[in-house]
Amino acid sequence: MTETFAEEVEHFFRGLPVILDAAGEDEIARARAWRKSLSDTGLAGFGIPTEYGGRLTPADGARQLQKLAQGRVPPEESTFGIGLHMAVPTLLQYGSEELKKRFIPAALSGEEIWCQLYSEPGAGSDLPSLSTRAVLDGDEWVVNGQKVWTSGAQHSDLGILLVRTGEEAGKSGITMMVMPMHQPGVEVRPLRQMTGDAEFNEVFFSDARVPRDWVVGEINDGWRAATQLLAHERTSLGAGSDDGVRKASGSAALPFHFLRSLAEQSDCREDIHIRQELARAYSGEMIMSWLTRRKTHPSIGKLWRTRQARHCASIVATMRPQLIAHEGSDEDLFWNYHFLNSPRMSLGGGTDEIQRNTLGERALGLPREPDPQAPVKSKD
Repeated sequence: MTETFAEEVEHFFRGLPVILDAAGEDEIARARAWRKSLSDTGLAGFGIPTEYGGRLTPADGARQLQKLAQGRVPPEESTFGIGLHMAVPTLLQYGSEELKKRFIPAALSGEEIWCQLYSEPGAGSDLPSLSTRAVLDGDEWVVNGQKVWTSGAQHSDLGILLVRTGEEAGKSGITMMVMPMHQPGVEVRPLRQMTGDAEFNEVFFSDARVPRDWVVGEINDGWRAATQLLAHERTSLGAGSDDGVRKASGSAALPFHFLRSLAEQSDCREDIHIRQELARAYSGEMIMSWLTRRKTHPSIGKLWRTRQARHCASIVATMRPQLIAHEGSDEDLFWNYHFLNSPRMSLGGGTDEIQRNTLGERALGLPREPDPQAPVKSKD
């Protein structure tokens, strides 16, 4: 009898503990073991052509797998978020056939981990003003400059990089390419957050090398691919996640059921103010779910997710303010992390202000925001 998809997934998860135990305690080793096993079983890359390591059947395989795997996916899966949800979709749309075959299968199998090399000290929200430059030298690009707020760079094998290759200012003259991270000339320095973690990094390039053909899209026309990758990023961030497991990590808003549990433990259920805020949190969570299903503009989901995260964190602070500073049990660490982490969600993937500008200008057709750098026109 032919094995059903649900049975296929169940068989995979029954064997997973042995695979993860064999990988040991190292987070990256466990992450790679998870993805490799998923890929070897044929459960990676739904909707991606088979020649790139993906799978096309069942048509709703990704949705089915997400439902069947709820609460069973190891936290190390987040290691691959940038590669799977940003780099791979962009390569599928803009990459050459050679780049697709070279990079997509390795991303799906966990062989290579990706980071996103966009923001710079002088070009964060104003990304088109980036100054990191690549100059062609024979069969290689030579890259010099600096990136900042790069998530996961310390673990990454590759980076999706934006550089200036033309002399034009602004969006013209920008090229997207793939940067090999393990080479002389690439220095990664961690940035410590108030959570105690160092998820972000500074990355310095000093005559770093990129193969000539590792350009994604056209030379000097990288802004087109760059904006598409940002759309993939905001869609991913806006969707959030809840597998029912408490983790002091990630970039999702606290799920409502955790807040309700804390309210019960804290004897806050009869507090009128707390009940009202919990109702708002539940409504916000449902709205996030509906926005994801409707596949609205990516900036809408991203904006709502950050608003939801801050609101849920404020409820925790109201119910149990001592959890914010106390470092004791794993449960204390869980609440402490999510409270301290919530402000940065308004920054990653583009600030809230940038999202509102995007919605106003691109979705609603409103006039562009005035450019403070533009010359003032005389009234004469």
